[in-house]
Amino acid sequence: MFREISAEEVNRIAAGAREIHAPRGTILFQKGDPAMGFYLLIYGQIKLAFPSPSGAEKVVDIIHPGQSFGEAVVFMEKPYPVYAQALNDCLLLHVSQEVMFQEIGRNQMFARKLLAGLSIRLHSLINDVEAYSLHSCTQRVIGYLLLQGESDPAASKALRITLPVGKAVIASRLNITPETFSRILHDLASAGLISVIGREVVVPDLSKLREHGRDS
Repeated sequence: MFREISAEEVNRIAAGAREIHAPRGTILFQKGDPAMGFYLLIYGQIKLAFPSPSGAEKVVDIIHPGQSFGEAVVFMEKPYPVYAQALNDCLLLHVSQEVMFQEIGRNQMFARKLLAGLSIRLHSLINDVEAYSLHSCTQRVIGYLLLQGESDPAASKALRITLPVGKAVIASRLNITPETFSRILHDLASAGLISVIGREVVVPDLSKLREHGRDS
C-alpha cells in the first residue's frame, strides 16, 4: 500500500498512526464498535469472526503479515460487523480515519492502492461463496492445503505444510465443523495422499491430491 509514495507522504501517514502490541488472545475490537481507522499487520495473525446464534463463531478471514483490514467500514462510516482477535502475539499499525481521508484527498496513488486492496478482498469473498456453494467439504480442505503451497517455490511435486492456525479456526474459515475437518484429514491420510503429525501436513504427491480433489 505504501510503495511508490514519497517519504513525505509516508511521514504524514505515520503522524496519524500508532503501534499496537497485541498479545495472543487480545480483542482489537468487538462487533458493533465504531471504526476509527484501519489496521496493518506487521507480524502475527489476526482472526476476523462473528458469533453465531448457537454461541459458536464463524471465521470470516485470517489476516497475515503485510495485510490490512478495516478499510471498508471506515469508508462507510459504520461500526465493525465482526470482531478481531490476535491468534498469537502481534504487532500492528493503526492508521486513523482522519489521516486516511486527508491522504486520499492529496494522493491519488494512495487512493488507488486502497481501492485495489478492497477489490482483492471482495474477489476473495466471492471465491469463498462459490467454494461453499459448489465445492464439497473434501474439495474445500484440499483447496486450502494446495493454497498453502502457492507461496513455496519448491512445492512443485511435494509439499510440507505447518498449519498456521488451529484446526478449529481453519474449519470455521472453510465453513465446516472441526469434526468434519479432522475426518477429511484422516480419510486423505488413509488414502496415502497426505500424512499428518500434529499441525504438520506432508503431501508426497501434489498431482495425486489435485486429481483426488477434482474427483471428490
